[in-house]
Parts: sequence; structure tokens; C-alpha cells
Amino acid sequence: MDQPIIVRAAPQEFICRAGSWGSLEQHLQRRGISRVLVVRGEQSWIAAAPFWPELIETETHYYIYGGECTYSERDAIAAYAEDHQLQAVIAVGGGKITDLVKTAAAKLNLPAVILPTLAATCAAWSSLSVMYDEHGEFIRFDIFARSNALVLLDPAVIAASPPELLTAGIGDTLAKWYEADVIIRNLDSPPLEVELGWYAARKCRENLLKYSGEALAALRAGELNDALVRIIETNIMAGGLVGGFAEDYGRTAGAHSIHDALTGIPESHRVLHGNKVAYGVLVQLALENNWSEIAELLPFYEQIGLPASLGDLGLAHLSRGDLLKLGRRATVPEASIHRMPGTVTAEAVAAAVEELEGYINKLRCGSAPAGTGREKDLQGEGAKTT
Repeated sequence: MDQPIIVRAAPQEFICRAGSWGSLEQHLQRRGISRVLVVRGEQSWIAAAPFWPELIETETHYYIYGGECTYSERDAIAAYAEDHQLQAVIAVGGGKITDLVKTAAAKLNLPAVILPTLAATCAAWSSLSVMYDEHGEFIRFDIFARSNALVLLDPAVIAASPPELLTAGIGDTLAKWYEADVIIRNLDSPPLEVELGWYAARKCRENLLKYSGEALAALRAGELNDALVRIIETNIMAGGLVGGFAEDYGRTAGAHSIHDALTGIPESHRVLHGNKVAYGVLVQLALENNWSEIAELLPFYEQIGLPASLGDLGLAHLSRGDLLKLGRRATVPEASIHRMPGTVTAEAVAAAVEELEGYINKLRCGSAPAGTGREKDLQGEGAKTT
């Protein structure tokens, strides 16, 4: 291991309970904060507004973000907060609003306070921001020296969100296991912090496969049950713990590189982040030649509505040349796909996508071999023991 590890395990404070937003002003006062900027969306605010507390003694400014997590948007938020001498930046929304607040707060060295309205990513937990250009194409992610000051997670708020967004969060979180495992199982002697991230990744997979169906049924029924709370916390907390402990050894590998490459295709911009990542999981497994795991996951994908093919993504029209372009974007030198063992080339990615398409088509037609149903142990198949 030659990559240094800095543990960024958790926010300074995290509270998950119904009604937790109501304590926001109390927590601000504990920190000596009396002037804040609230960054919010438009559609998400419609759902969030009924839960938003009255801030009686806090000077509150509002900023409506433009729809993308860009450096220009970050700079606009930071300039507003600086001009008005505000003391904290608060995110009320999903992953991109959260990432904007974190990067703007980091630029000003101000505390970031997160009130999630979705459980579609671990953005509320993690101390990094995924940055895009104005066209929605991935640029890079930036890691910050300061953790989020406070996360107030109200499951009742998430229970009012659209089911498809929770499904996407499940897809994004499922990747935690497959991306961490493909890296960590090949280490000779993972240090304890990496093993903790590995365990959290395994827990993500276990919870998602066990509780997702029941959680989504509750969400569609407008109910809040134990399964839904567990999935919300898995997506946000357990998912965030993976990279928080294991850092680059548990953050991203093949699945997110496929996602990042897909953002270069304009038609993919309407596909949710987690759905592209979930598809990337299957491509990564195809690159690993792990078809039994793909067969085991496909019923779960079908059950909750995750995409398993280019057709499911609305990209069935992609040609062989398009797939090679996709492969080149997925294998740029800085791509996390190179954390996988061996050499991954653009041609290998294109071939894996084509093989995956053929395999899924055959499986859906009932002519492909079934999965083994075998569960991997914590160290993963072929892992080196410590």
C-alpha cells in the first residue's frame, strides 16, 4: 500500500430522528452562529418547506441553486456569504445542493450544515464534493480538510420523496461493496481503518438486499417503517463510512468510472446518478468475468427498478464506435477504474458492455445460466488472508 490514508469517518454531529429539523436553531446557537445562508432548490423545497423550522433569532438568507454543482455556482454562493458576513452555509436538498454547500463552505472555511431531503447518495455524510461542468459532465471530486459540522436527518422528510430517487440511492450505495471489495481484497495486509471501511461496504450490500423492497413499498404507500429508516441510514451513513475509513481503497473503482464516462453522453443526463452507477456495477462485474454475481443481482435490479442494460438507460442506440468512446472516457489516466487489478483498456470496457448486453438478453429470454446464489465472505472471492 503506497496510498496514504486520512480517516474522515463522519460529520462532527449526526442526528437521525423524526422532527430533527426542529432543533436546527438550537444547534446553531450552540455553535455561536446567528447569520446563515440556506442553499435550496425549487422542486425539493416544495417537499421540504412543511418541515422547515422557524428560525426566530437567526438572520437567514436564501439562495436558490441553478441545478448543477459547478465551480461557478460555488463561487457565487461563497461570494454571497462573504459579502453578507454569514457564519455558516446550510444545505436543504439532495446530493448536488449538498456538494455545493460543502465546497462553498470549504472555500470560506465556514461550517457546513446539511438537512437532506433525499437519500440518493452519501453526500450528506462525506467530506467531499463531486464537481461537474455547466453541461453536467463530471470533472472530478474535491476532498475537504473539515468534516460537515452537523447533519440533521429526518426520515419523515425522506419518506415524502419520490421512490425513484431512493431507488437510485440504493444503486449508488450497492456499488460501495463491489468497488471497495475489488480493491481491498487484493491488498496483502489491509490496515484496520481499511478493514472497517470494507465491513461497512459489506453491511451496505446486506441491508440493501434485505430491506430495499419493503422500504420502497412503504415509501410508495406514504408510510415510514423500520425498513425505510434502515435504507435511509444505509445510503447516507453506512455508505459514507466506506470512503470515510478506507479512503481511496473504498471510494470508487469501475462502477463510478462507467458512470463518469456516461455523463459524456448527453442522452444520459436524464438518468439519475445512482442508476448510472448501478449499471456500472454490472459492467465492472463483467470486466471481472463474474457472471454468477451478475445473475444473482439481476432479480434484485428487476425487483426495485434498477437499469441492467443500455436499453434500460435509453442508450440502446449506441454503436461499437460509441462504446469505444465510452471506454476511452472510462479509462482516462486519472479514472478510478485503474484501482481494479490488472490493466483495463477502452477496448476491454467496450467488450464488457457488449458481453453484458448479450448475457442479459439471454438471461431475460431464459437461455443464460443461472447464478450460483453463493454469498461471498467479507474478504471476497479470491481474497488474500491477513
